[in-house]
Amino acid sequence: MYRIKLGLRSFKEMSLKSTNQKETNVYELEIAIDKDTFAAAVKKAYAKAKKKIAVPGFRKGKVPQSIIEKMYGESFFYEDALEICYPDAAEDAIKESGLEFIATNNVDVKKMSIEDGVELVLTITVKPEVEIEEYKLLKATQKKVEATDEEINAKIDELRERNARIEAVTDRKVENGDIVTIDFEGFVDGAAFPGGKGEEYDLTIGAGQFIPGFEEQIIGHEMNEEFDINVKFPEEYTPDLSGKDAVFKIKIHEIKVKQLPEVDDDFAQEVSEFDTVDALKKDIAKQIKESKTNENESEIQRQLFDKLAENLKGEIPAVMIDQEVDSEIRDIDYRLSMQGMKFETYLKYTGMTLDAYREQARDNAEKSVKIRLALEKIAQLENLEATEEDLNELYDKYAKQYNMEIDAVKAAIPAETVKKDIAVDKAIKFVRENAKVTTSRKKKAAPKAEAAKEEEAAE
Repeated sequence: MYRIKLGLRSFKEMSLKSTNQKETNVYELEIAIDKDTFAAAVKKAYAKAKKKIAVPGFRKGKVPQSIIEKMYGESFFYEDALEICYPDAAEDAIKESGLEFIATNNVDVKKMSIEDGVELVLTITVKPEVEIEEYKLLKATQKKVEATDEEINAKIDELRERNARIEAVTDRKVENGDIVTIDFEGFVDGAAFPGGKGEEYDLTIGAGQFIPGFEEQIIGHEMNEEFDINVKFPEEYTPDLSGKDAVFKIKIHEIKVKQLPEVDDDFAQEVSEFDTVDALKKDIAKQIKESKTNENESEIQRQLFDKLAENLKGEIPAVMIDQEVDSEIRDIDYRLSMQGMKFETYLKYTGMTLDAYREQARDNAEKSVKIRLALEKIAQLENLEATEEDLNELYDKYAKQYNMEIDAVKAAIPAETVKKDIAVDKAIKFVRENAKVTTSRKKKAAPKAEAAKEEEAAE
């Protein structure tokens, strides 16, 4: 058995002798590489390797091919020659077979010589044959799209918070909600502990920034006052301080209060392009509804995709799921690299091994593969194909998105790949347009009398 790489490149010279199905989604291709093609590959292998071969009596790089073969055997360059001509032969054989290639499982070289050429058996996994019967009138539910007064007022409150003014207070003691600027230092058993000291620290009373009991004991004290507070560290705190009593020495430098603006037309003009509060609220309501509509569409698509995956019939090759997991890892790795982090570092932070991550990702990967296969099948059944106009529009979109010349995009992304993606997008639209979507409504609470009757009946 010769060791060869299982990649593929474009090629013209080959001969597909036979195609045999061995099991579901697995085929064997018998391939012949003629002796002239193989002899030419041997010469290329020699030309590439001769600079590294030293033979006494010859300058490096000048040793004749026949001398090397005489010294090391006629087959000395065979393996490298096969590396040269195999990928092209395999690609052309797969094209001639008409099979949709997924992955190479094995390459078995049966014969290889200058006199006879090469005969090999290529075992490949192919795209599975699938069926999907139910893809029209799929049911999905969505939430009612409305903007409630509570939601609108919450958005108004967010605008008020962002536009609040912080003002100093000098004529009263600390109250809940105030912002106090303090110095503090903590002691356990009379000794200061690491991390227990701060100077001119801004603390919002009631925000829960410090351990329980700390903020509450500052209420009622005055500016420039110095005092002690007593607290107990929670049991789930750091091992050194867990459950221990502590004394904090406090000094208040400043008391401040957050002044929220009044909700009036002046406020609307200050925080938006609108002249009145009513106009601002209408725009907020519009944005809330648009957001909910988008959320609904995402949820509807998720429900429809789940049903497509459930309704798909066919045996999915494990290698397709592995490839999907690989794709997810590459995507995560790329996004992490944009943040200056490696995927290996991410795994350490999460406490996972690569194998554990891959196993965790398999369920979603399998669902993604099924959804893609289902959509491709629907595109086939409904004759949803990419037009030249579709193709050019998508290439133009990619060119603008990646700031590349359109010819460079076409060279990087084969037209057949783009056409398949377009067909899948059309299948998604087809399924959505033919879906039966209902709006879910909250059940009203039963009147007290009816509820009482229900309780009596239950007893």
